[in-house]
Amino acid sequence: MNQTTRMAKRKVSESQSEMTELVLPNDANTLENLLGGRLMHFIDLVAALAAYRHARTHVVTASMEHIDFVAPVHVGDVVILKSSVNRAFNTSMEVGVKVWAENAIAGITRHVASAYLTFVAVDANGHRVPVPAVEPEGSEQVRRYEDAGRRREQRKIEAERKRGIVTA
Repeated sequence: MNQTTRMAKRKVSESQSEMTELVLPNDANTLENLLGGRLMHFIDLVAALAAYRHARTHVVTASMEHIDFVAPVHVGDVVILKSSVNRAFNTSMEVGVKVWAENAIAGITRHVASAYLTFVAVDANGHRVPVPAVEPEGSEQVRRYEDAGRRREQRKIEAERKRGIVTA
């Protein structure tokens, strides 16, 4: 029996993370909208928190698989980011992040971005270490768990395709 099988599953709720940021002029472009790169930084941070809590060891970002910028975020908005580990594999985890912008004065909150990231658990020397499996709680988390497995299969197919291009 390997170390991964001996590890207890962890519930999604044990590692979910949330963060809020106020968008200031220094975070914005000339249209007074939050810079996409700054939002990506926030997304990476909140996703890393969920992965770190799940793995209970160091984690490194392996990829930001997919990001959808749905609507602009304006100076003065409060950005609310929520992350959860959708699925854990041997040493990697897929983390989903959903982002909302709140105009606190108007009392309006809107979905502005979503992303999927992959993190790898590592020890203090940077060597990969196993992570516990995810235990989904409820139908929405089960759907995310299954979707993460399909995305992983697609990533494998794409990696094989790229290897074929490089060696050709």
